[in-house]
Amino acid sequence: MQVGYLLAIISVMSQEFFAIAHELSTKDEPFACALVVQTEGSSAAKPGAKAIITARGELIWGWLGGDCLESSTISAAVEALKDGNPRLITIDLTDELSGMPCGGRLWVYIEPVLPKPHLLVVGHGAIAESLAQFAQLLKFRVTVDDPLAAHGKFSGCRIITDDADYSSLEITPHTYVVIATQHKSDHLAIKSALEKGARYIALIASRKRASLVLEYVRGYGFSKEQLRVIRSPAGLDVKAVTPEEIALSVMSEIVAIRRGGTGAPLSTPCTHLHGSSSIG
Repeated sequence: MQVGYLLAIISVMSQEFFAIAHELSTKDEPFACALVVQTEGSSAAKPGAKAIITARGELIWGWLGGDCLESSTISAAVEALKDGNPRLITIDLTDELSGMPCGGRLWVYIEPVLPKPHLLVVGHGAIAESLAQFAQLLKFRVTVDDPLAAHGKFSGCRIITDDADYSSLEITPHTYVVIATQHKSDHLAIKSALEKGARYIALIASRKRASLVLEYVRGYGFSKEQLRVIRSPAGLDVKAVTPEEIALSVMSEIVAIRRGGTGAPLSTPCTHLHGSSSIG
């Protein structure tokens, strides 16, 4: 009877855990799952105890054994959400100097759950079409904002055609914005992206036109730090010429920024060979 009652409680807790995790994922909200995988000595938490922690450092579901453990776990969870890497942490609750003489030692596995990266393309031409295709191959969620965007050209994308002033753009810190419109209102799209904290903003335009657009944007009073996310010319230097090559260059830069890469070649060219050989 007691075993059955315990299993019923565990079942309900698991259902609640997955329901909340699913809800957060649906809303594209980042969160971390913390799981006690091993304990040693005296500890209120037991293996299998788990919790859900938001990027704001709020434990919104679960219990890990009280303030001693939870404060350390929450801190590690927030860091995991910043770098996107899971980690196994050891918490020594017997250390008087740490201010946590609770007793015991625990190992907690923390798994960050980040939203699918989001590419927002403002524009409808050949470069925009290629960007959308490349991004979907790279598992990005893609939104296209342009009154002339045709559904047939942007299969699998969300299309917005009635956002004249860009005020309704869906932008989060996980959004990468590429503006490829050649419209007079590009500065408004950049302004909206900056205000909403986009991770990356690319303006595809000639140097002369980009200079004019960015001059408008500076007039809105953004700080130098905020303006650093704007890339123009956009992309990595691959001497791109065609729309497809330009799109590849821009998506390569986005991947490098997302993953923390440098964009430099992984190998160095061979300048000379030791010895010689001949064929024929």
